[in-house]
Amino acid sequence: MARIMALDFGTKRTGIAITDELQMIASGLTTVKTAELMDFLKKYFHDENVELVVVGEPKQKDESASESEVYIKEFLKAFAKKFPEMPVKREDERFTSKMAFQSMIDSGLKKKKRKNKALVDEISATLILQSYLYK
Repeated sequence: MARIMALDFGTKRTGIAITDELQMIASGLTTVKTAELMDFLKKYFHDENVELVVVGEPKQKDESASESEVYIKEFLKAFAKKFPEMPVKREDERFTSKMAFQSMIDSGLKKKKRKNKALVDEISATLILQSYLYK
């Protein structure tokens, strides 16, 4: 089987998570500068067998799209152009940043490490992927 990847897309940074080959375990992979995301994905897709990308879908409490959805749609158009064979699914990402921060507290990370926004993005991507896998 191939891996499934999840992206917590942001205008500055994008958190990335990936499954194992059996698609049972979601793990944080890294956070990359969004400006470098396409190059990262190109290399990763070349090196690893990925069958699906799950992209977080930010929504308001009333189910309407969040302001960042505009940027995500632009990214998805560029992604489809660069990787036309790669299927994409969307997954609700409401509260993932808060849940990521709470998981950092629960795991005993010191306050200084909890300020690492890149780590929050990576954990958020992992939560998005877990949500997709365990539906």
